[in-house]
Amino acid sequence: MADNRAPIERTSVELFAGGGGLAMAVHRAGFRPLLLNEYVKHACDTLEANGAVPRGEEETVPEPGDPWPLVRGDVRDLKMGYLQGAVDLLAGGPPCQPFSLGGVAKGDEDKRNMFPEMFRAIREIQPKAVICENVRGLLRPSFKPYFDYILRELELPFEERDPAATWLQHDAILRAKREQKAASSPERYRVFKFEVNAADYGVPQIRNRVLIVAFRGDLDIDEAILRDAVKKTHSEEALRWSLISGEYWERHQNVPKHVRNNAMKKAGGELPLEGSALKPWRTLRDAIAGFDGEQDSLPQIRWDKLDRVQYDDMPLDHVGWPDARIYDGHTPNVLDRPAKTVKAGVHGVPGGESVMLTDSRINGPKSLSGQSYRHRYMTVRETARVMTFPDDWKLSGPRGEKMRQLGNAVPVLLGEVFAKAVAKVLDEVESRT
Repeated sequence: MADNRAPIERTSVELFAGGGGLAMAVHRAGFRPLLLNEYVKHACDTLEANGAVPRGEEETVPEPGDPWPLVRGDVRDLKMGYLQGAVDLLAGGPPCQPFSLGGVAKGDEDKRNMFPEMFRAIREIQPKAVICENVRGLLRPSFKPYFDYILRELELPFEERDPAATWLQHDAILRAKREQKAASSPERYRVFKFEVNAADYGVPQIRNRVLIVAFRGDLDIDEAILRDAVKKTHSEEALRWSLISGEYWERHQNVPKHVRNNAMKKAGGELPLEGSALKPWRTLRDAIAGFDGEQDSLPQIRWDKLDRVQYDDMPLDHVGWPDARIYDGHTPNVLDRPAKTVKAGVHGVPGGESVMLTDSRINGPKSLSGQSYRHRYMTVRETARVMTFPDDWKLSGPRGEKMRQLGNAVPVLLGEVFAKAVAKVLDEVESRT
């Protein structure tokens, strides 16, 4: 029998929205934003440049078709109770500054840690689901006890911490409460942790992250649906097969033969027995070329145009930048692999995250670094493609601030996978009611 029910309209709130990567992802997955919050001026300017509007002081729920409401400023000053019961998904990547091993052992915490604000938002909004994205460093051994505490706080967000208590004292309370509060309580959440590499989901970038997904306990969700929806779709082995078999080069027919030979040599000389069931990792070259025709290929940056100038005949933010260097510990991206992790800064931290080798050979002897090909800084637009931002997404501020927003963002494609998974789980729940 056909299902004639109208599509479910889902809603969302995003904290720590930054330059909009996760907000875009959630919206693409079918969620209508009721509120965005961000503190950094240039990131707020970016959100407004792409259609968000200041909410103002009036706490109103936007109607379908209204612009995304944005509240600029410190999340600690944001009141969200007016949205209670209206939100399907709360999303965000709360800053969680590094803690020293000694500090964690003593119960000392960095005041810039914003996870407590996510838990406060849950208490005020009571969303059906939560998505948090953060760096893989949360899993390092010195931090793991505190990270486990964060997960318990998310599981029991209504067990509010006494301001005078240390996290260790609060953690002891949470451990006891876990045994007492029913798993099906609307004040308890079922929490799932995923360690992911964005490249495994079609993002042309090696980006290792932790995704935390939680569902309200009274929803009785089907865990199998969630896990199936977030399975890896791409693999390094499939890329290797594609390079050696020649399938990859069918998409990039204008690549010089010497470049192809070099890439295949690095991939390994023998063809695997069979191709992978997964799709090949996407590469930096794929991103620049436009993902199999999904976007126009970005024009080459001329070597005499590394001059910081936005030319009228070039796409927005596709601007050449001078003085790129490579050296030990600062090796560049290569075109026929996923890019390195985009980091928050003009040049990234040492590691060459925003430098790329091109197909252009160096005339004469190799460079002092031993490279045979010329290199340059990646443009902001190339970096945005590596983050799977659409070309029409406007980034505000000077180059450094644009790169910072991209480095702090969630790749849109990765966020979309997890937001769609949440929607699929919630759809199944509601199909039973």
